[in-house]
Amino acid sequence: MSRFAALMRTTAARLSALYLLLFMLGAIALVIYMTNLSVSLLTNQTQQSLSEEVASIGAAYNRGGIPLMVRIIDRRSRQPGAYLYLVADPAGRILAGNVESLQPGVLDTDGMVERAFTYQRYGEQSASDVHKAIAVVIALPNGMRILVGRDLGEPERFRDIVRRALMLALGIMGVGAFLIWYFVGRRALARIDQLSSASHRIMDGDLTGRLPISGSGDEFDRLSGSLNAMLGRIQELNDGLKQVSDNIAHDLKTPLTRLRNRAEAALTSGRLTKDYRSALEDIIAESDQLIRTFNAILMISRLEAGYSSESMQVMPAAPVLRDVADLYEPVAEDAGVSLSLGELDETPLRINRELVGQTVSNLVDNAIKYAGGEGANATVTLSMERQDKNVLIVVADNGPGIPEESHDRVTERFVRLEESRTQPGLGLGLSLAKAVMKLHGGSLRLEDNKPGLRAVLAFPAPEGGG
Repeated sequence: MSRFAALMRTTAARLSALYLLLFMLGAIALVIYMTNLSVSLLTNQTQQSLSEEVASIGAAYNRGGIPLMVRIIDRRSRQPGAYLYLVADPAGRILAGNVESLQPGVLDTDGMVERAFTYQRYGEQSASDVHKAIAVVIALPNGMRILVGRDLGEPERFRDIVRRALMLALGIMGVGAFLIWYFVGRRALARIDQLSSASHRIMDGDLTGRLPISGSGDEFDRLSGSLNAMLGRIQELNDGLKQVSDNIAHDLKTPLTRLRNRAEAALTSGRLTKDYRSALEDIIAESDQLIRTFNAILMISRLEAGYSSESMQVMPAAPVLRDVADLYEPVAEDAGVSLSLGELDETPLRINRELVGQTVSNLVDNAIKYAGGEGANATVTLSMERQDKNVLIVVADNGPGIPEESHDRVTERFVRLEESRTQPGLGLGLSLAKAVMKLHGGSLRLEDNKPGLRAVLAFPAPEGGG
């Protein structure tokens, strides 16, 4: 009983019960309408046949007067399934026919008797033998009355048959609908219980749990699929937060420790002004590095939230690449790297100039840093390409590259393949580039340059772009 009460508390069960009630009310209304319509049709047919019979009696009266009419009425009244016939004198006494008694007042009517009346045939003595009929009353010039009628037993029986059949069908459909509703509702409740149990496990801390999917493709499966995708994203963000926290602790602990040690060393061993000045300069340099780290984290968070999308403009990316090449040409020369500018594409793109410039600068800076470590003939190329419906900005070098299995991992925050972290850098450049491309509706791809690395920024070309 408690399970049925729980079932009735669900919205689906309540809606199903309401639909079942509305269905039953509609079916009852249909039964009433169909029975009344059937009786009305039979009554109309009866009235039409009565009119034809009255016309036949009238024709007999016209041919042979009252004697012929009475003989015909007497003969027809004795036939099986005969109409009701009655001939009465002006005083209302029955002279001929197959009717023994009539409801009072019927013979006072002239023409069609609109309402059904009761009567009793000859030979029927029981009160239960009273029948209902409709009739036409004809008044003759000499005051006599002729009644020609039709028993309503057949329409009434037909109405009862139709009503019983429809009620039986309604009962069967109602019971079937109730059973279907109950068992389907129980199945829906079982699915909801499964979803609820899985949700409680997830709320208890099991973020690896997922809502069950039956494979039927119904609304429960679609809801579970959407929630599972959301849970997967939450788990991914949670794992990323844990990784970021670990990396922040690792990356910031060292510079903070150096800051403290240098300040303490300056206080304990510094005797000259220049010693204090040197210590302060080192502290400022370390502080600037910390500020750059936090600014990069803040920028990535803002990009992932889409806060910079309002500053987009439609323009070619080629001028941005020329500015970056001019800026980093002296840096490349100092590092012994050949920086060249390849083919550029003037297709207008919807971009944020500052973010794209910063992203390309980070990629060029990384390429110069790692390509320069390989000695002679180190080269970095900055170019653009068209590929299907994308415009590509490519930064390619001939350095050591990145193993293919690490391409996805290096785009995460604070991830650097050089585990000792002795090389300068925050481990945020590729993560920032990935966030910038997500803001632009594009993607960051890392490819093997054989040798070296190709960092590709894929921007969607505007519709109708050249």
